Amino acid sequence: MLIEYINDHQAQFWFALGFVLLSIEVATGMVTGILLFASLGSLLTGLLMLTGVLEEVWSVGISSAAICSAIAMGVLWRPLKNMQAQGKPKKDNSSDLVGYEFVLKQDISFVSPGSTRYSGIEWRVEIDPDVALEKISAGQKVKVNSVEVGKFFVRPV
Repeated sequence: MLIEYINDHQAQFWFALGFVLLSIEVATGMVTGILLFASLGSLLTGLLMLTGVLEEVWSVGISSAAICSAIAMGVLWRPLKNMQAQGKPKKDNSSDLVGYEFVLKQDISFVSPGSTRYSGIEWRVEIDPDVALEKISAGQKVKVNSVEVGKFFVRPV
């Protein structure tokens, strides 16, 4: 009975398959795009069958879904790849904390960061990567050069 219903309503089957695949892609956070392209191919196949452009036959539906998926991949691959390649946004050093000066309580190095308490928050203190120093000694005055969440990147004053 269910198989007869699906055979009689193939356009709706392709729509449902497309939305299920798209939901899986979104829910799992997959970034390969395979399910995205397959869902777009299924949705387009369902639309073409619903409008009467394609005959509601399994061989036509499967072929159309494969071809439409390949076309979607060909059209969207480069723009989606470029969006991924943009990577991390540039550092925004416009924080009010940039320029804050304090005295280190412990030695810090690239492999051994320190910490300081400021405004009720325990901040991790690291040497700014742009500074050509291996170590900054305790008791030395430093200046915050940039800030990330919970981190001060410092250089000696």
